[in-house]
Amino acid sequence: MQPTVARMAQGTLLGKKFPAPVMKPMWPFYTAGLIIAYGINSAATAMMQSDEYKNDPRNPMAKKAQH
Repeated sequence: MQPTVARMAQGTLLGKKFPAPVMKPMWPFYTAGLIIAYGINSAATAMMQSDEYKNDPRNPMAKKAQH
């Protein structure tokens, strides 16, 4: 039996919904991912503001040279 257009419009590609828990067992991984992303962003910002890379032309936070 092929899924009808109405069923596919409801978001069920397999013809029925699976009541599998997603958030409950996966929340530690989502939380860890957010913590890691925050840490990488903080480290990258700190490196861009360091004296060694402050005037590097590849630095997106470097001051633009006036023409």
